[in-house]
Amino acid sequence: MTTTIIRGVLAAGIALFAFATPAAAATPTGSPTAPPTTSPSPTPAPATVLVLPRPTGPHAVGTTTLHLVDGSRPDPWVPEVRSRELMVSLWYPAKPSGGRRAAYMTAEESAALLKEKEITGLPADLLSRARTNAVVDAVPTGRRHGRPLVVLSPGFTLPRSSLTTLAEDLASRGYIVAGIDHTYEAAGTSLPGGRTATCVACPEQEADAWKFGDKATRGRQADVSFVLDRLTGPRSAWKGGELIDRSRIGMAGHSIGGNSATWAMLNDSRIRAGINMDGVFFIPIPDRGLSRPFMILGATKVHEPGGDDFTWARDWKRMTGWKRWLTFDGGDHGSFTDYPALLKQAGLDLGTPLSGARAVRLTRAYVGAFFDLHLGKRPQPLLDGPSRRFPEVRFWR
Repeated sequence: MTTTIIRGVLAAGIALFAFATPAAAATPTGSPTAPPTTSPSPTPAPATVLVLPRPTGPHAVGTTTLHLVDGSRPDPWVPEVRSRELMVSLWYPAKPSGGRRAAYMTAEESAALLKEKEITGLPADLLSRARTNAVVDAVPTGRRHGRPLVVLSPGFTLPRSSLTTLAEDLASRGYIVAGIDHTYEAAGTSLPGGRTATCVACPEQEADAWKFGDKATRGRQADVSFVLDRLTGPRSAWKGGELIDRSRIGMAGHSIGGNSATWAMLNDSRIRAGINMDGVFFIPIPDRGLSRPFMILGATKVHEPGGDDFTWARDWKRMTGWKRWLTFDGGDHGSFTDYPALLKQAGLDLGTPLSGARAVRLTRAYVGAFFDLHLGKRPQPLLDGPSRRFPEVRFWR
């Protein structure tokens, strides 16, 4: 494999989409730690409050935040920190409430992300003021051990909040959802005591992307298994923990978070089904295969059959259970996140044919159908082949 192809694969798999105005959309971007480029100020002026799309399910949505500390291992990126700290957001079906809507992220996280993505001309706290649909600490609903759990892992440099639109929708459809911030891999993660963890992992990714990918994948698997321990163990870290059905746990992730799903499933039998949204597979599925259901969703041509990312074809052959390989025409690497839809409201356009609003609808529909089928045991004709409702979606296998 040539160096050019390797760089192309990595650019699609771990370098994040460029936030761009129409004037800058054609400029290619490098890794998340590439030298800064100048971006024109967005026009028109940004909306005062960005609004996440409403969930589609019948349930009201509640949310809470957990600070979990794994004292059994040091932090993989900052070894002198002797315990791994994680911030986790839970979204869940809740009793209707007039309570306070959750913040999308903290002001510090918003400022760090906009700086990391070199977005100028917007208020530093813009994203922290986005209007969500979930009510803080609303009373959860459901019978004991009656709710399936889905773990979400975000892309590199992105916070757990980047998948809020998907998380809220799954919760409205009856799922408990756990979004994990993998500390020191995001542009900024707010920790208790007014601390903000920055992207310590970024220089390692720039120095050796494949070595970084292996390390990050193993670390994320450990994070996910620890969170499952704390949520489903005899003394759950969440007051609604008894609602979780331990036999119905799934995982989905974006970019390196999606790549981590197969490795997490191979090392943790509690995860019954998984989805990779546009991520390179850094650690191959072993020859013995992965027999549990898996779906790969791509939004870039590099992830079509015959594209530069050889890892999808390699690992596809080793998925021995139910599987699907789908792509979204006109999308890009960020199409599975909240940002195309949110930043359009701020006057920024990512320049892709697939609009942010449409990408949200596609992602919610196919991710929801996958988990309804494999965790809910409800037939999903949407996954059987092309749909007239969603002509942008290609079935490759």
